[in-house]
Amino acid sequence: MTSTPPPPGLARFNALDERAALAALREVCAATAWARRLLAARPYATADDLYAANDAAMAGLTGADLAEAMAGHPPIGRPKPGDTTSAREQRGMAGASEEVRAEMLELNLAYQERFGHVFLICATGRSAEQMRDAARERIGNPPEREREIVRGELGRINRIRLARLVEGDART
Repeated sequence: MTSTPPPPGLARFNALDERAALAALREVCAATAWARRLLAARPYATADDLYAANDAAMAGLTGADLAEAMAGHPPIGRPKPGDTTSAREQRGMAGASEEVRAEMLELNLAYQERFGHVFLICATGRSAEQMRDAARERIGNPPEREREIVRGELGRINRIRLARLVEGDART
């Protein structure tokens, strides 16, 4: 029986030395524990194996790990200069009206004051209004509920970024 080789981007990732692979993973997610867990499970035979490792690592993150991961994300509507990943993911904010931008800024600040971290949402494919509406809705959540929503959103963001890595469309 012949096994199918991994996609080219995944094969490149598998072949990276430990330091370079860790750096590539930290571009996906700033949580050290998450990155180390994925690094320890290399090599990956398939993209699905990598995604399953992401899911398992996400489930095991502590509150401190989640805080470390969230610290790597800029507020919605304000990607860091030169951060092409966040700019691409937050593309839906690009055409937002000044009114929506101003409201998103206010919601970001209120959310951060309430929960102690940035409002995190998988912004890929969402409009500015959808992100604003999600922030409006989620700001009333109890902290425990919001932490689990954030865990899910972060997992989705990681999967999208890992897919780009597997496809060879990320810095490695």
